[in-house]
Amino acid sequence: MLRRCHRTPATVCAWAALLLPPSMPLSAAAQAGKTSAVIGMVLEPTGLDPTMAPAAAIGEIVHYNVLEGLTKVNVDGSVTPLLAERWTMDPDGKSYTFHLRRGVRFHDGEAFDASDVKFSFERAKAEGSTNKAKKSLFDNITSIATPDPYTVILTLDHPDGTVLFRLGENPAVILDPKSAAATASRPIGTGPYRFEDWKKGVSVTLVKDAGYRQATAVKLNKVTFRIINDPAAQVAAMLAGDVDAFPRGLATQSLAQFKADPRFSVTTGSTAGKGIMAINNKRKPFDDVRVRRALAHAIDRQAFINGVLDGFGRPIGSHMAPTDAGYVDLTAVTPYDPDKARALLKEAGVKIPLEVTLTLPPAPYARRGGEVVAAQLAKVGINAKIENVEWAQWLSGAYKGNFDLTIINHVEPLDYLIYSDPKYYYGYDSPAFREVVRQYASSTNAKERTRLFGDLQRQLAQDAVNVYIFNPSQVVVAKKGLKGLWSHSPIFANDLAALRWE
Repeated sequence: MLRRCHRTPATVCAWAALLLPPSMPLSAAAQAGKTSAVIGMVLEPTGLDPTMAPAAAIGEIVHYNVLEGLTKVNVDGSVTPLLAERWTMDPDGKSYTFHLRRGVRFHDGEAFDASDVKFSFERAKAEGSTNKAKKSLFDNITSIATPDPYTVILTLDHPDGTVLFRLGENPAVILDPKSAAATASRPIGTGPYRFEDWKKGVSVTLVKDAGYRQATAVKLNKVTFRIINDPAAQVAAMLAGDVDAFPRGLATQSLAQFKADPRFSVTTGSTAGKGIMAINNKRKPFDDVRVRRALAHAIDRQAFINGVLDGFGRPIGSHMAPTDAGYVDLTAVTPYDPDKARALLKEAGVKIPLEVTLTLPPAPYARRGGEVVAAQLAKVGINAKIENVEWAQWLSGAYKGNFDLTIINHVEPLDYLIYSDPKYYYGYDSPAFREVVRQYASSTNAKERTRLFGDLQRQLAQDAVNVYIFNPSQVVVAKKGLKGLWSHSPIFANDLAALRWE
């Protein structure tokens, strides 16, 4: 049985998989009786606490499964109750009252109540907090009142029409004070699954919590997340039957093979992702907007999408996705124009060839994309030395500001506030952008907010903070009998309680 092909050329590995005896499909009755599943993932997080670390892969494992928040973002982007049964909003939009579910317990037996919400949100707000929603959500909360054990009143500094959505994202999950500190290695929550085991570099296993409030509706007793970042190994694992599904991230060049195989289903949907070539704005010569614009003009977005994503994506020109309300198509601000790129580099006084390092995390879009980007940059006199790193290295290096250029897909929706933080890894420091953010936050007029939201996007495009390349499609590959996987990703999550075999 093939499990790993990391040291084998991709073509040889793929052929080896094809030479294996095909897995015989289970009978409908046997398949319907299965109570476990293996889910493939590309990236392994460095910890499992989404309230303290930024990696989207954390939420893919624990969010809605082990850890829950007050609200839930559904596959269609709608928001429904989760740990909060219901809520009301004051007419001024600055106060929300949440009425909590009663009888809920954490997996260690601790009772859930309003004190846990208060603790979790104050922890996220605290000075020194590394919660990635600190600026976008928690810093806007001026007070957290708990008039009784099942009522929480959040008062905001300014109205925010996205607050219920943000409360359904993984940085806003609720932890218990007694177990919060150990969440990164052993998360304890209120969800349908308990954390069982983490074999570093291999897998994370969750098991059904028999005490969950809706346990009878949860069909799978055990789910294992298998970490496989090598594209050929991903294909081999699926073909060999070692993995039941890749909800996202499977190398797109393999999709035709799975579409032609009657054992699998392939579903295409949308995501909120923004695939970018991030630029270190603090490093010379990238601190010159002309150089950053030259980088943007050097990249052929559609060629990247066709060659790297096999067409499964859309071009973007700023840090918003076409799925976002208020999205503005700004690809025309910096169209593909190598001559313009060369002229801007000359105008900026850049000595050609310019030597840079292009740091690439393991995801296929980055590794394959790096080769395409490097070739395009070379045409305008920029020599990009490719540096392949593992995910943990990327998080401790590039994400901390130690890079020239890198390719990454930002999957969090409506995450424009990262550009208002000069300490964020891009190093973008723009008073003009922060002023638009301030105006947008303080406005209650719908028409004005739409205009300002467009201005946010236009400012980022004009400043060429990063090279905005693609909004990826979500492609789900699964054994045909596995049902309930999300076809779209308004947030990166795997709702395991919805899975079943038929």
